Amino acid sequence: MEKQNLVRGLPKFGTEEVMSKVCETCQLGKQARHPFPAQTTHVSSKPLEMIHSDVWTTKTESIGRCKYYVSFIDDHTRKVWVYFMKHKGEMFQHFLNFRAMVEKKKGVSIKCLRSDGGGEYFSNEFSEYLKEHGIQRKYSCSYSPQQNGVAERKNRHIVEIACAMLNEKNLPNYFWAETVAIAMYIMNRTPIVAVHDMTPKEKFIGKKPDVSHLRVFGCIAYVHVLDEKRSKLDPKAEKCIFIGYSLEQKRYRCSNPSTRKLQVSRDVVFDEMVSWYPPLKIAEDGEARNGDVPSNVEQESQLISGPQESSISASSSTPWKGILRSSNIIDGSSQTSSRNLHVDDESSDSEKSVGEESRTL
Repeated sequence: MEKQNLVRGLPKFGTEEVMSKVCETCQLGKQARHPFPAQTTHVSSKPLEMIHSDVWTTKTESIGRCKYYVSFIDDHTRKVWVYFMKHKGEMFQHFLNFRAMVEKKKGVSIKCLRSDGGGEYFSNEFSEYLKEHGIQRKYSCSYSPQQNGVAERKNRHIVEIACAMLNEKNLPNYFWAETVAIAMYIMNRTPIVAVHDMTPKEKFIGKKPDVSHLRVFGCIAYVHVLDEKRSKLDPKAEKCIFIGYSLEQKRYRCSNPSTRKLQVSRDVVFDEMVSWYPPLKIAEDGEARNGDVPSNVEQESQLISGPQESSISASSSTPWKGILRSSNIIDGSSQTSSRNLHVDDESSDSEKSVGEESRTL
């Protein structure tokens, strides 16, 4: 078999390198897991020959009160589909809907489903369905997510994009489902390494996708209010947040945080440079490094070390040496805070003594 190249990886029996004795003590004390292959050994030649799947979960409920989503990835085209769930028991119904949609669109049947060993994939109903329709099941070993690497890496990529979009626009975490959906929408329309010189959507349907309708996620969207839904003096637009695209109609999905209502409309004007939520405030002089105190930060703290002094005079660039006062540093001079007694140059000796005592407290 080796000479005719009928199989791969056939060991050379009888050689010392292969048939050497195994040290039991070393195996008991040093044994480690075998390395996983760096590259995928099998790549499908046709769509739907293998579907990768995985379930992702979070503690935060989405707007639709979902905590899970299941992803299905075609191994040949790497196109991804995502379905949101309130509990894992909904996964089987989503697989039925997914199978009916893709098989109707491509005219071929799903031949293999690869997943992890999660219980949602091994229900009696699911197992009987796979056997009845001749779908082969492949699943990873326990504590070995690397064997389901395509789905695991895809989920990580989706969640990383979703987190980046949430942080960019400072949106609440309950918008996570909308960011996951729009991340999937964009990933199917951008090229990846596994699919050369084309996008997953083009590889799957054979047509270049149109991206002229894409907008910045989380930007301000002014949704037009129809004449039938307003009076003559009411505003003609409603200020909302753009959160996604409608998959069933050529319309945009927008959310109004004030009313917590979803608006789906084709008549939308976008202000892509503005966000609903203000950006996080960052000090103009940047973060304090190596003990330096920014000049625009108001210092309000107590004496924690060093000798007690009646006053302190230092610039904002002087490294902190363990002494902090309840003072505001402006242009190298110290000013007492509103909680301390104010001392003028013309005050009496008794007033000065009171001021010195208050500054050393």
